[in-house]
Amino acid sequence: MMAPWVVDEMKAADLKDKRLDNRLREVLSQLGAHPTASIPAACGGHAEMTAAYRLFDNEKATFESILRPHSQVTRERMAQQLVVVLAQDTTEVDVTRPGQEVAGAGPLDGGARWGAMLHLLHAFTPNGTPLGTLDARSWVRDEGSGSASLSRAERAATPIEEKESVRWVETLRRAREEAQHCPSTQVVCVADSEADIYELLVEGTTEPRRVDWIVRACQNRALLCEKGQEIAEKHLREHVLSQPVLFTQTIQVRGRKAKTQCETRGRRQPRESRETEVEVRAAGVTLRPPRRSDRKLPEITVNVVLVSEAAPPEGDVAVEWLLLTSLPIDNHGPVRQVIQYYCVRWMIEVFFRVLKSGCRVEERRFEQIDRLLSCLAVYLIVAWRTLYVCRLGRACPDIDAEAVFEPAEWKSVWAVVKRTDPPSSPPPLSEMVRLVAQLGGYVNRKRSDPPGPQTVWIGLQRMQDFAACWNLFGPGAREKSKLV
Repeated sequence: MMAPWVVDEMKAADLKDKRLDNRLREVLSQLGAHPTASIPAACGGHAEMTAAYRLFDNEKATFESILRPHSQVTRERMAQQLVVVLAQDTTEVDVTRPGQEVAGAGPLDGGARWGAMLHLLHAFTPNGTPLGTLDARSWVRDEGSGSASLSRAERAATPIEEKESVRWVETLRRAREEAQHCPSTQVVCVADSEADIYELLVEGTTEPRRVDWIVRACQNRALLCEKGQEIAEKHLREHVLSQPVLFTQTIQVRGRKAKTQCETRGRRQPRESRETEVEVRAAGVTLRPPRRSDRKLPEITVNVVLVSEAAPPEGDVAVEWLLLTSLPIDNHGPVRQVIQYYCVRWMIEVFFRVLKSGCRVEERRFEQIDRLLSCLAVYLIVAWRTLYVCRLGRACPDIDAEAVFEPAEWKSVWAVVKRTDPPSSPPPLSEMVRLVAQLGGYVNRKRSDPPGPQTVWIGLQRMQDFAACWNLFGPGAREKSKLV
C-alpha cells in the first residue's frame, strides 16, 4: 500500500511516462517505510526489487527529474511561512569500494577516496523544522582536477566561474529567484564559512535583493576607511571586538573530536561539551574589495555580529562566530534574530547525518555513479520526511497525530508500546513521536530531551511493519472479514 504522504509529495511527478511516475511513487513509499534497510529488503520481493533498480537505470529518472516534484511542494510549504531559512551546504558522497570501483565516480581527496559531491539548498522554519530540498546539484570531479595542484598565484588568477566555489554564488542567486515565488515570506539564505567569498557578498548586496543572507566569516577582511574618518582597527574582527558588548548570553556548547591529527584550524580543534557565557557585539562596516586579475570588485557595506566566549576553559578552543549579514542590527532584538537564524544552519548537518547514517546512501551497491545519484534523489526525500516527523513533534506538539500518521500507524504503535487498546481519538503529535522513538531505543522519561533523528528513523521503520500487521490482523481487519 502506498503511503499517503508520498502521493501528496509526488503529485507533480513527470518522468514523461505514467508507468515510471507510478513506479517512482511506489519505490519512494517502499524506501521511505524502511530507510535503513537495503533496497532488496525494503522492496520486499524480487519483482519489486527489480522494478526499483530498473527505475534507477532509466535515463528519464535522473537526479533532477526525481527531485523536481519534491522541490515544487517545498516551494508551496515555504509560501505558507512568514520566515524561511534557506541553508546551503556541501557534502561528499563517498562510495569508495575496496573490491570494486563504482564506474563514473570521481576523486574526493586526490584519489584515496572516490564518489560524488552534493550541494543542497534546504528550507527550514526558524525553529528548525525542515520544509524540503529546494535546490540540489550533484557533480563528479574529473581525475586530476581541482586546485590542489595549482600554486597560490594560479588559484588567485583563476576566475571564480571556473572554480567549484562558484556554487555558493549560484545557489544564492537561486535563492533570490525562489523568493519571488513567495513574496509574502521573508527568505534568509544562510551559509557557513566556506561561503565567505567576496563575490557572494557582492551578489547579496546587489539590488533588487529579494533575499536576506548570513555568512559566517573565515577571513579577517580589510576595512575601507573614508577620508577624514578615523577607525580604531582596519580589519574586520579587531574592529568589531572594539565595539561595546550589546548583551551576554548563556549557551550550551557541544563537544567535538578532531577529524584528523594534522588539523590546525581553530574551529576544527577538539573541545569539551560545556555551558558557557558568550558576549555579543555588532557593527556596520565597509569592506575593501580584494584584487582580482580579471575584474574590479566594488566596495560593499555589510552588518557584522560577533559572538565570542568570554572566558573559555584553559586549554580549550574558545567559541567564536563572526557573522556577516544583510539583516538589520539596530538593537538587541534584530541581533538576537541574526544569531537564531544562523543556528538553524546546523540543521542541514543533521539532515546530512540522517541521509548518510539513517538512509545509508553511501552503502547502496551500484555499479554506475549515475544510478547511485538517481537513488540519492529518492533518499533526499526520505531523509526530509524522517527529519520532518522528528522536528514537527517539537514545533507543533499539540496538533493531532493524524496530521502526520495514518490511523493504522498510530494505533499499532500505541498498542505495542503501551500494551493497551488505542484511544478513540488520536494522541497529540509530540506524544506519538515519543512512542515511535521508543521503538528505536529512546528512553521516555519525564525529564528526557526530545527524541533525536536516530531513534525516530529506527522507530519509523518498525512502525511500518506494525501498521501492516494492524491492517491485516487488527480490529479493523477482523470487522472487515465478518462483513465478507
